[in-house]
Amino acid sequence: MFLSTEEISALKLSSTFSICAATIGTTASIALGYWLSRSRVKWKWLVESAANLPLVLPPVVTGYILLVLLAPSGPIGKIFERFGFKIVFTPYAAVIAAAIVSFPLALRTIKLAFESIDTEIEKTALTLGASKKEVFFEISLPLAKNGIIAGWLLAFARSLGEFGATIMIAGNIAGRTQTIPLAIFSRAMQPGGIEQSWRLVVLSIIISCIAIAFGESIGKGKFSKHRKNSVKSNFVSDLHISSDRVCITNRNE
Repeated sequence: MFLSTEEISALKLSSTFSICAATIGTTASIALGYWLSRSRVKWKWLVESAANLPLVLPPVVTGYILLVLLAPSGPIGKIFERFGFKIVFTPYAAVIAAAIVSFPLALRTIKLAFESIDTEIEKTALTLGASKKEVFFEISLPLAKNGIIAGWLLAFARSLGEFGATIMIAGNIAGRTQTIPLAIFSRAMQPGGIEQSWRLVVLSIIISCIAIAFGESIGKGKFSKHRKNSVKSNFVSDLHISSDRVCITNRNE
């Protein structure tokens, strides 16, 4: 299966945009997912509902909202326009559209990963003198690693197939914002384009299936009790060692 120059360009753009979008969405999902899994505020359901809205909204509607906000005459676009920075119909717009649409998938997966962690491990570390920052980076993140990877892969797969929001805010510019779905759409609208699009269709299916398969397998693979106890015991041992050093220093003084 040999790809044309146009198809290779669409593949490169799709891969680049999807990787960037998945990384941005996953980073935001780690922060928000952890807060949602640990917060007890009554209004957190409003935040979660707003974050999951792109999952149920038609992508074209999401793209329309982004276009209104980020256009040169929009409230956010005006600010960037003052600095001579344009977002609409640029690669940045394609990344933003994909990140917004795929964000809920990463958030839901990562939130579940944090919720599956035994909070007693975190409480034990806090009572032994660890800071919240240390608990998050040395206990919570390692234990949620599988969920984070799975969330990234699902976000990548969703970004790879993004069409509606992208065409609204980034357009369909060959070699600049034309991703695989947009290239398939452009060819399908031309005489004989249905037959010419099969290579991109097959390629898109293969990449998406691989990403989803890895995401599902990693997401279902939970940490064993030995792994959890290992993380806990190692961290607790470090705390005990630090405490002993402090005690020895005070005695010497």
